Amino acid sequence: MSTSKVLPLDAQLVLVTGASRGLGSAIARAFYGQGARVVINYFRSQEAAHALAAELGDRALALPADVRDAQAVKDLVAAAQAHFGGPITTLVNNALPEFSFDGDARAHADAISWSAIAQQMGGVQSAVHSIQAVLAGMTELGFGRIINVGTNLVQNPVVPYHDYTAAKAALLALTRTFAQDLGPKGITVNMMSGGLLRTTDASAATPDEVFDLIAANTPLQRVTTPAEFADTALYFASPWARAVTGQNLIVDGGLVKK
Repeated sequence: MSTSKVLPLDAQLVLVTGASRGLGSAIARAFYGQGARVVINYFRSQEAAHALAAELGDRALALPADVRDAQAVKDLVAAAQAHFGGPITTLVNNALPEFSFDGDARAHADAISWSAIAQQMGGVQSAVHSIQAVLAGMTELGFGRIINVGTNLVQNPVVPYHDYTAAKAALLALTRTFAQDLGPKGITVNMMSGGLLRTTDASAATPDEVFDLIAANTPLQRVTTPAEFADTALYFASPWARAVTGQNLIVDGGLVKK
């Protein structure tokens, strides 16, 4: 009977897209804290990305790329693999097209534009390009961990951010189909879906009373932090999740139950 290849976290080379700030930086810190080598991708936030890499140490590398651009991602992966001398083993698709969680300012069904939905679909585009850029290395290694970042709004659209939620639902579908396609290569594909996190740049416009309402409706009576959410990425990349693929784990303190 064959068994899946596993790598401990401290043997992994992890690419986190959109990692200079917010949730991305929390994910990068989490992997670095477990001994992994970490590639901090950024688009515009050069200063923050390089500051984070300098803070973490010599197992971290900041590299620029607009991950919606297929060639830019290929160049990023080539640079990372040349620097660290091996393939990317774990990819966290965290990069988010510009978005603000401001319920008062959202577009309702009668006003949402297709251009807004298409803009958010850039996150799906980024994930596909990033997966394809790391695929050859993972296939040759016979090991890969792909982790997509989703939202619990797909299951519980209490605030109908139509554009953002539609894009994340598409990414969930690709999580499942890519898991089916890539499983024979030893590559798992999973999604971790959070609620509103306290606090990231995207949630900075959210009023305190909304956070308080969310906390009051969770069994844990608090809002999930970026660091807590990042722990889930460690699980999916770890040997403990070697038989887990095509799954969507909701991490929101129990607000959404399924």
